[in-house]
Amino acid sequence: MTIFLLAIIFRVVHLQYVQGDVYRKLATELTIRQDTIYANKGNVYASDGNLLATSMSKFTIFMDLVTVKNSVFEENIVALSKELSKMLGNSPSYYQKRLRDAKNKKRRYFLIARNIGYTDYLKMKKFPIFNLGVYKGGFIAKHRTERAHPIGKIAERTIGYDDFRGEAGIEGAFADYMQGQNGLRWEQKIAKNQWKPITDYNEKEPVDGHDIITTIDVNIQDITHHALLDKLEYYQADHGCAVVMETATGEIKAISNLGRTSKGKYYEKRNYAIWESHEPGSTFKLASLLAVLDDKKIDTSTVVDTEKGRIFIHGAKVEDSHRGGYGKISAARVFEVSSNVGIVKLIKEHYDHQPEKFIEKLEKYGFTKPIGFQIKGEGKPKIPVPSDKSWSKISLEWMSWGYGVSVTPMQTLMFYNAIANNGVMVKPRFIKELRTQDKTEKVFKTEVLHPKIASQETINKVRKIMENVVVRGTAKEIYSPNFSMAGKTGTAKKFVQKHTDKDGKIVSAGYSNKRYVASFAGFFPAENPKYSCIVVIHDPKKDKGYYGGSVAGPVFKEIAQKIYTTTPIDKQAVDEEVQFKSIEKAYLSYDDILAKEYSEIPNVKGMSGMDALSLLENLGLKVKVNGVGKVVSQSLKKGTPIQKGKTILLKLS
Repeated sequence: MTIFLLAIIFRVVHLQYVQGDVYRKLATELTIRQDTIYANKGNVYASDGNLLATSMSKFTIFMDLVTVKNSVFEENIVALSKELSKMLGNSPSYYQKRLRDAKNKKRRYFLIARNIGYTDYLKMKKFPIFNLGVYKGGFIAKHRTERAHPIGKIAERTIGYDDFRGEAGIEGAFADYMQGQNGLRWEQKIAKNQWKPITDYNEKEPVDGHDIITTIDVNIQDITHHALLDKLEYYQADHGCAVVMETATGEIKAISNLGRTSKGKYYEKRNYAIWESHEPGSTFKLASLLAVLDDKKIDTSTVVDTEKGRIFIHGAKVEDSHRGGYGKISAARVFEVSSNVGIVKLIKEHYDHQPEKFIEKLEKYGFTKPIGFQIKGEGKPKIPVPSDKSWSKISLEWMSWGYGVSVTPMQTLMFYNAIANNGVMVKPRFIKELRTQDKTEKVFKTEVLHPKIASQETINKVRKIMENVVVRGTAKEIYSPNFSMAGKTGTAKKFVQKHTDKDGKIVSAGYSNKRYVASFAGFFPAENPKYSCIVVIHDPKKDKGYYGGSVAGPVFKEIAQKIYTTTPIDKQAVDEEVQFKSIEKAYLSYDDILAKEYSEIPNVKGMSGMDALSLLENLGLKVKVNGVGKVVSQSLKKGTPIQKGKTILLKLS
C-alpha cells in the first residue's frame, strides 16, 4: 500500500511539474480557440451613389441559461418575453414557456432567433437579462455576412460575385481590393461540442473592404432592363443583351444580359455583351461603308447596280431581303436599305485585289483583338486574314456584310460610339473610382484607344446616312418626330453545326432559315450624340418576327425615348421677371388666403379647383371634387365650424 501510494504521489508530481505545461497547453487547445470574424466586403455603388451590392450583417442569437442567476431570471423573464414577442412575433407566454423549459433543462446554447439584421441585434442586446452581457445575461451572438443586391437581379452578371460560383463581373475583377481584413475573438468550448465567446468584445476588430463606384446609372439601367425584357418575352427569344454607353467618356450607363429558362422566365444568365462573340450581320456594314468612303474609293452618291437583288460570287449566293432588288441606287441608299448585294459589290470592286487594306481598316476600328476588360470572360473576335488556311475566294465579300467574322456586342458598340464621338474611339469602362471610407484612392479617366478612326468629312457623311436609316430606311418603324436617332439594323442567320433534330433526322451544318440574330446599334440624339446603344436578340420566334428593325429596333427606341424624358436637364435658366401680371396677381392673392388662420369654413367659390383643394386639405378637411375648372358650389357653407376629417364636396365649372 505504501509503495502504491508513493507511485501515485510520484505520478501526480510528474504530471504537475514535469509534464504540466504540455497538458495545460493541450487542455487549452481543446477547450479554447480563436474564431474568425469575417470582414464585410466593400460596397459597389452606382454613379449616383445608389447601392448595387453590399454586405449585410446577419446574427443568430443564443442564450446560455446556466449563467443567468435564478433571481435575475425570475425578476426579468416577463419583460424579456414581451420584448421578444414585439420583435419576433408569437405571444409573450410562448417565450416564457420556452425559456422556463430551457432553464430547467440547463440549456447553455438555447436558440432565440436566426438571421436577424444589425439593427435588431443592437435592440436585442438591450433587452432585459441580455443587457447584462455574456456571463451574467447569457447573451450569445453568432455573426455572419451575406452579399445582397439592393436593386435585385438587374445587372447581376456585370456587378458580379466572388464566391463558390467563381469570380465574375466587377466583384470578381476587384476581389482582392474589396476583401478587407478579418477580425478575431476567443471562444470557449462548452457542453455538446458547442462554443461560446469568452468576452463580449473582439480580440481584433474586422476592417471592411474598399468600395467601388461604377459608371452604372440606376435609372438608365432600369429602363434598359425592362425594355429588353419586354421584347424578349414577346418574341420568346433565347437570350439577348442591351448596353447604353456615354458617348464622350465611354462610361457604361446600363448593361442588361438576359437568358431564357426552360420555364420561359428570363434572368442574368451570362454577360452576353462581353462574352458572346458572334456573326453580327448587317450592323457590320457600317465598317465596310466607312472604309470604302474614307479611302475615297467612292462617294455617297456613287451608283451601285443591285440588279434584281441576287448575285453569285464563285458559286455562292448573295441575296437581298427585298425581293426583286433595288436596281441602281446610290451607295448611301445601299446602306439605308441594307442591300447585301450593294455592299458586297462595293467591297469586291475596291478591295478584292488588296484585302489586307480592308483588314487594316478593321484593325483600326477595334475588331481584330479583345477590348481588354478587367472583367473576366471577354469573348475573342475572329477576323479572317489572307494568310489563314480558312481564307477563301469569298471571305472578303462575306466579311463586308457581317458573315465569316465574329465580334462581341461590346466591340460593335465601341465602334459605333466612335462614329458618334466624331471619330474618337474611347474604351468602354464600368468603373469611375476606387474609394476607402469616403476617400478616393483612384479615379479612372477616359481612355482614348484611337484619336481619329476616319476623317471628319467621312464621319459626317456616315452619321447623316445613319440618321436616314431611321427616317426612311430599314429602321423607319422606330422613327419619331419628337427626338432624333441614328443607327443600323442587323439581321443575321445563325450558323448551326451538324446535329440531330427532335424527329431524329440528321441536319447538316449550315446557315439556318429558322434561327436569326436581330440587332440594332446606334446613337442619340442624332445631331449631338450623348449616348450610344446596342441591342442584340438571339433566336426570336420566327413567326413573330426576326428582322433587326422590328425586333431590336423598338428596344433601342424605348430606351432612347425614356432617357430623353427622364434624364434631368443639366443646365436650366430661370427668368424671375414677371411675364404675366394677371397670373402674378392671382398667385399673390392665393398667398394671402393661405396666410390667414381659419376656424370656420371659408368661401372658396370662384377659386380654381386646385387652389381650393390645397386650401381645404391644409385645414384638415377631406375634399371630393366633381368636374374641372373653378369652384361653383361647396357642400359645407361658409362660416360652418371646421371639423377635421369631415368631407366637403366641391362642384367645379
